[in-house]
Amino acid sequence: MFLTISTTGTSERPATDLGFLLHKHPDKAQTFSTSYGKAHVLYPEANPGRCTAALLLEVDAVALVRRGKGKGRGAPDAALAQYVNDRPYAASSLLAVALSAVFSSAMRGVCNARPERAAEPLPLRVEVPALPARGGPGLVRKLFEPLGWTVTAEPVALDTEFPEWGDSRYVGLVLESERLTLAEALRHLYVLLPVLDDAKHYWVSDDEVDKLMRAGGDWLHQHPEMKLITSRYLSRRWSLTRRAMERLELVRLAEADDSEVEQIDNAVEAETEEEQRPTPLAVQRRDAILTALKESGAARVLDLGCGQGQLVQALLKDVRFTEIVGVDVSMRALTIASRRLKLDRMGERQSSRVKLFQGSLAYTDNRLKGYDAAVLSEVIEHLDLPRLPALEYAVFGSARPRTVLVTTPNVEYNVRWESLPAGHVRHGDHRFEWTREEFRTWAGAVAERHGYRVEFVPVGPDDPEVGPPTQMAVFALGEARGDGANGTNGENGKNTADEKKEEKAA
Repeated sequence: MFLTISTTGTSERPATDLGFLLHKHPDKAQTFSTSYGKAHVLYPEANPGRCTAALLLEVDAVALVRRGKGKGRGAPDAALAQYVNDRPYAASSLLAVALSAVFSSAMRGVCNARPERAAEPLPLRVEVPALPARGGPGLVRKLFEPLGWTVTAEPVALDTEFPEWGDSRYVGLVLESERLTLAEALRHLYVLLPVLDDAKHYWVSDDEVDKLMRAGGDWLHQHPEMKLITSRYLSRRWSLTRRAMERLELVRLAEADDSEVEQIDNAVEAETEEEQRPTPLAVQRRDAILTALKESGAARVLDLGCGQGQLVQALLKDVRFTEIVGVDVSMRALTIASRRLKLDRMGERQSSRVKLFQGSLAYTDNRLKGYDAAVLSEVIEHLDLPRLPALEYAVFGSARPRTVLVTTPNVEYNVRWESLPAGHVRHGDHRFEWTREEFRTWAGAVAERHGYRVEFVPVGPDDPEVGPPTQMAVFALGEARGDGANGTNGENGKNTADEKKEEKAA
């Protein structure tokens, strides 16, 4: 069982850096014991212009059967076939396991010696001489091409002396790309090799879902063959497949407001005579939030429902924000945010300014107290209406930052989206979308109950008939004042005893 990974380089960025990235020295041939046999790592060529690392897996077919691992899904039932088969020669889940075991640090993108090389795309060429492909070369291309690979999958003839017998189920695979990091390439191989073989040669237990999410969580949710990949990887065990699909859907939803919704945002008629591309609404929304935070003088900011961390990333770029905390109920979203922010590679001074932690806005949380400002950007519409009072008290009654910014879609503006069918909300997870009057009524009542004043700011083009696409409420804790057409009277007259009673009751 054989696989090679090659790259090219220059004198300034030599190809032999591949040895640092794989944590295997090009001048050494190394051997690693596995439960299936031995894995050898060697370098057929290693010079500044070109470097190739090879993984050779020697499978002990007898040991494989004796350990009870020879009869995975799709394995023959005949006793002799358990010993005489293609396992020592054709890439399968065993090779994927060896990749994970031998190149575990490289698969995570960890390289202390060359961190900049680990984070950048490389010119890569991967060759697998014999790959079982249940689905043929067409399926190989459908799996790898959406990930940025150029695919060559040549069918292997059953017998070269008898071409009339046709092709076998094996292909000779060559993958080439200049857009992927080495870690991404290894994770693609780890997931898709057993998918193409359509067999696992070990017991598929519950932790396989976690393995799939670790290797495919940052790309699988966007893959057009997501269902097929998930089902085959988990040996068509429906309970595990359903669990994995639910977790992948959470990842997709975590990206929704700034990916799928931005696709709707870009459909607005905002083209100028020069046909310039309009600024996406998600960008306009972040700019409006940053402006309001600067005007409030806030230095310590909470991003409540931070999702993938786009706003946290924008806040980090401005040194006036000395402490930034991202909170989300989804651990998966926080993991993606951590990767986006590159927290593991961030300098000590910068990392001291940012924290990410899990929390539900339906409950009071002492960790949220004492901050200058809190942002709820496109959050409230994802909650069921009966849960809004709990969020209201957790933020305005318990945490009580000096400034609270709340943005939410203006449902009246939906008629301006050409790509949005009539009667539909902007995203399938939205529990409601309010008119301007409904939002003002809710925000005014919240301000009155908790001693804030509130002003309303349009975000995006302010249509004279239907208003802006996004509406933002800016709550400020302080003395009540009349805010005219843009505001509502607040109240700061609650006595301390009443507040303590409410907190104790909560």
